[in-house]
Amino acid sequence: MKVFSRSALYLALLALPFLGVLSACETTKRGFPEVSSPSKDPEEEANRRKREGVSTQLARLNEGKIEYIMPRAQLATAFIREFNDGTVVDKTMIRKVQESAKDKPIYYLVGMGLRDGMFRSMAIPLITSTDKTLYLSSHAERYVITSVGCSFCYFSFEKNQITGTTCGDNSGGSRCDLVVENSNNLFRK
Repeated sequence: MKVFSRSALYLALLALPFLGVLSACETTKRGFPEVSSPSKDPEEEANRRKREGVSTQLARLNEGKIEYIMPRAQLATAFIREFNDGTVVDKTMIRKVQESAKDKPIYYLVGMGLRDGMFRSMAIPLITSTDKTLYLSSHAERYVITSVGCSFCYFSFEKNQITGTTCGDNSGGSRCDLVVENSNNLFRK
């Protein structure tokens, strides 16, 4: 009997830490419901999905040089769809903008082309991750230039942000109109 009670005592002592750890685990769920929890209303679910951002990996920085992950032809096709007005994009690039050496650079995805013989361009700022990968977010604003009598338009920058445009030939009556949209659908399904 003494052996049994001593064994039971040792088992109880060994089980105490395990029971303490087990009782510390909370098994109830409190707080707010998850944002991505499915909704019973299909219209509400569709609206929620529209608000979600989509990020697409486009390129990575390797010793200061841009290595495209997505083919440039695919980028041009996406810009043509985004313009959605007959603009034919024939040149795409990622450009680094850095006002001074101490400023953090911002990278822009740029598509350039023509519509009815007039220059068009679109620029979208990219997100730079800590591992030097460049992503495009559907929540990023898009800057669209349309030339009126100008053969080539440039974006104007202040503190690495697009603030306006400049006409390349400065002839009388020529201008570049800038429109800023709050989001883009370049790669949104």
